[in-house]
Amino acid sequence: MRAYRRPEAGQRWRAFCHGLLLAFAVLCAAGAARAATLDEEEAPRVVAALEQGLAAEMGVGLKKNPRLALALYCDAGVMGSAEGFFRVGRILAKGPALVRNPALANAYFALAARLGHHQAFDHYDEGAGSAPLGDDCRGFDTGLLLEQFDLDGYLAALSPAKRKIVALIRRHAARYGIDVRIALAVALTESNLNAQAVSPKNAQGVMQLMPDTQDRFGVRNPFDAEANIKGGLAYLKWLKARFGSDWELIAAAYNAGEGAVGRHGGVPPYRETQHYVRRVLFFAGYALL
Repeated sequence: MRAYRRPEAGQRWRAFCHGLLLAFAVLCAAGAARAATLDEEEAPRVVAALEQGLAAEMGVGLKKNPRLALALYCDAGVMGSAEGFFRVGRILAKGPALVRNPALANAYFALAARLGHHQAFDHYDEGAGSAPLGDDCRGFDTGLLLEQFDLDGYLAALSPAKRKIVALIRRHAARYGIDVRIALAVALTESNLNAQAVSPKNAQGVMQLMPDTQDRFGVRNPFDAEANIKGGLAYLKWLKARFGSDWELIAAAYNAGEGAVGRHGGVPPYRETQHYVRRVLFFAGYALL
């Protein structure tokens, strides 16, 4: 049966389409991310950012922090998550007054819809207009700058299974000469401590090791949390020797490869890598530029 829109919805539809056009322009300029929603398979890094954003939004292991939630949800969006951009819109539309911005919320709902989020249209406020996005997440960086991340509080609120993984990282990090907070931050950013995580590119386990990295550092079973952690720590140790304890470059190389860091003479100009480095340093308690 052919579907028809009610005549009174015409104005709402036009406003929403205008928001879609704004969102589409941003996507074209920045390089469109893949469409994804929660009912599809999200990459482990995306799931990690969504889970951490929810902890900040709801105050689970952390103080409620809508600015931090916005930054983490938007990072998920940058990695291709329609759900991430939808949650940004939700906070901007319904969150506390210090972050509320209905017109900008509409722009993010439009962007989420463009990426395939089926509920985004229902949240669009036709009376609020739609603000230009500019850089998708640049305005939310304050969520990573205003205060220190409560790493211990966040870890304490995790499931018993994940706290066991935390204990393994704490046990082994010093043996590899790796700052334990950096090791934990990488694991949080990669998989949020999910030992069974598999990415669309076949990175596996807690530290999201690619098969060639597993071979390189002797990891036979990537889904054995301890073996995977040791492999990830061995790789971080190798990167530390190459980049001289520069954790910004080490994090960038862990994400994009040491070759990319070498070619660009620093953090590669890849948007996802730049957001990745910020998250790792933030979780570890390092100052962000």
